[in-house]
Amino acid sequence: MQHYGHHGKESGVVAYDIDAGQIIVQFSNGERYLYTEDSAGAANIARMQELARAGRGLSSFISRNVHDRYVRKINSRKLT
Repeated sequence: MQHYGHHGKESGVVAYDIDAGQIIVQFSNGERYLYTEDSAGAANIARMQELARAGRGLSSFISRNVHDRYVRKINSRKLT
């Protein structure tokens, strides 16, 4: 997973992994969620990938737009 570079500000997101049509997001509590184009919509996934790469705004976007539209929760563990 890639560390989420939130430019010195606190963020609920700490890491992400991007693949075609999907993104896995790891939150500060260690929980990871898989979002796909089918679950969250293609435009939302594209925006999430853009925000993840930019290192800002991803947590807010998820909260406002796709909160529970994930496919599944992935085994929880904190990033070290």
